[in-house]
Amino acid sequence: MDQPIVQTDRLILRPFADEDTQRYWEILTTPEVSAALYVPEGFGLDQAWGQMAMWRGQFALRQTGQWAVEERATGRMIGRAGTHRPVRDDWPGIEIGWVLDPDRWGRGFATEAGRASVEWAFAHHDVDELFSVILPENSASSAVARRLGFGAVDTRIVSHFPRAPHDIWRLPRPLGPRH
Repeated sequence: MDQPIVQTDRLILRPFADEDTQRYWEILTTPEVSAALYVPEGFGLDQAWGQMAMWRGQFALRQTGQWAVEERATGRMIGRAGTHRPVRDDWPGIEIGWVLDPDRWGRGFATEAGRASVEWAFAHHDVDELFSVILPENSASSAVARRLGFGAVDTRIVSHFPRAPHDIWRLPRPLGPRH
């Protein structure tokens, strides 16, 4: 399955393209995003490109991965959002995640992209729950998770990031017929 394009009222969630590299790097290296995600000092264009390739590759292999988030009104790429299911023994399941340009924070874009990602995940994966893995100090992402209906269920160290514990947020599948 090719990675689809998902549209919301204000956003287009689309596969990353090579020409997104510079813009994606700019978003990840803003002070706010760097602090929230612990982006390492010296994070370069090659690493940004590697992440974009990983998201596209994960989708090709597992039908999970994140999209580039484009603002429909401007055509500008403003971040990423979608699903994530790495090969890690301690990973809780399919994760919903989002990262947006701080210039777009506080406008509901993360919630809108997160909601579209949740709907897509439940429609295309036979799972009973989704997760979000968030550093406790990232109150903005915790607020988005809460708005999406996630509840914090655990705090623990995850193997890929032993420096600090993460909160594990869970969202059960809504009752009703599966797609």
